[in-house]
Amino acid sequence: MTLVAALSIQPFLYLSAALFCAGLIAVLSRRNAVAILIGIELMLNAANINLVAFDRFRVQVGDAPVIDGQLFALLVLAIAAAEAAVALALILNVFDTRDRIDVDELDLLKG
Repeated sequence: MTLVAALSIQPFLYLSAALFCAGLIAVLSRRNAVAILIGIELMLNAANINLVAFDRFRVQVGDAPVIDGQLFALLVLAIAAAEAAVALALILNVFDTRDRIDVDELDLLKG
């Protein structure tokens, strides 16, 4: 018997909730754009833990086709990578023009 088979879904959900709350606190309390991106990545990783946990502990109902949670998690990872690339490109562009990355000053994107 493996360790995952002995566990229930609750520890995974608690871990996911803790990661999501930490990411939400980071997004709401930080003024630095890079720290906000790290908080968003934490929230996306919490969603991935939920997807994989629900896939691992799912109950098969009939012969209905099921899209696996791992497939959704890979989709979330691909979207997160694209989001990080675009956001970091924008942050670097703002840093080149203003020499600061303070999100309070980014209300107008004029030069």
